[in-house]
Amino acid sequence: MHKPAGILVSGNSFKTIAHALPQNLRKSNLPDATTPQPVHRLDFATTGILLIGKTNQSIRALNKLFENKSVKKTYYAITIGEMEERGEIISAIDGKKSQSNYTLCDSVPSERFGRLNLVELGPRTGRRHQLRKHLSHIGNPILGDKEYGIENLILNGKGLYLHAYSLKFIHPFTHGEMHFKDGLPQRFKKIFHTLQ
Repeated sequence: MHKPAGILVSGNSFKTIAHALPQNLRKSNLPDATTPQPVHRLDFATTGILLIGKTNQSIRALNKLFENKSVKKTYYAITIGEMEERGEIISAIDGKKSQSNYTLCDSVPSERFGRLNLVELGPRTGRRHQLRKHLSHIGNPILGDKEYGIENLILNGKGLYLHAYSLKFIHPFTHGEMHFKDGLPQRFKKIFHTLQ
């Protein structure tokens, strides 16, 4: 399913994706059907693809795939500043080793930000705010990132330009390759006209 920006995936708040799922998704007709629930998390400000499980067995199996790093996740972000064509960012987050790879897809000059880049991201680990912290760490924060951005270069009111684009994995039961995509948001296309 598509997760919009500004909504928590789960938690104590009433307005979460997890609370909205039972009213918006048809329950599975399999014997171990349960309340549909997200099997991974996306930040409050991140848009994009979110995987939902509808049976106890599928939720356990999908959780295991994420735990074992068997799900290939691809994100896109718009970052600020000059960047190398590709790179690997390795640093500790909360005392744990973390790794993200990036590829520069497009770059445009910007009067306010100097340069804006469309970057494809492949997190190899899954730490909290990993991509945001990693890009900030190398001096290329994500556009609209109030927490890890550069103080005088914060874009207010437009949200965070980070999008969970695709998930690829081998189905735990059918063993077929699954590939789910959620196209880039319109606001990305307004900056990079080649995406139109």
